[in-house]
Amino acid sequence: MVCIPHLQTDRLLLRPPGEPDLKAYCEFYGDAEASHFSGGPIDAVAAWNRLARDCGHWHLRGYGKWTIVLKESETVVGSAGFAWPTGWPRPELTWWIGSSWRRQGFAKEASTAAIAYGYNELKWDLVETHMKDENTAARSLVSSLGGQKIAREDFPDGVSRDVFRLPPPPSS
Repeated sequence: MVCIPHLQTDRLLLRPPGEPDLKAYCEFYGDAEASHFSGGPIDAVAAWNRLARDCGHWHLRGYGKWTIVLKESETVVGSAGFAWPTGWPRPELTWWIGSSWRRQGFAKEASTAAIAYGYNELKWDLVETHMKDENTAARSLVSSLGGQKIAREDFPDGVSRDVFRLPPPPSS
């Protein structure tokens, strides 16, 4: 059995995903605008399948996505971490933040912790993310993290995406 680590930042706890997170998954993936770049909107059954996939990823690959929780209130605000779907060229950093929690720096804070984990604990030489051209919010976050475009690739879903290298955080 895989021991999924907990990560902490100033405001956040990144903990393993679990069944109690289903409500947050349903809210996010049920919101067409919020989940547009994450394959939504989808119904509650499909949201359950996403949650199960995120849980199982840790056991199949040894890394995955964490649930992002506010320390002060234990409220789930999103998810961040690593995914490597079947057929994709490499693992990538990915995240989502519920619509009522956006623009508060949670994605950057959680991503910074995940990136550090990728370099320091997983010992990866490269932490990257892949994104669609029209995902301006993600591009802004990647820019704020110091991301640099390193490639443009065609992905198994038929979409061409830019690939960005994410540097280790300064304290790593």
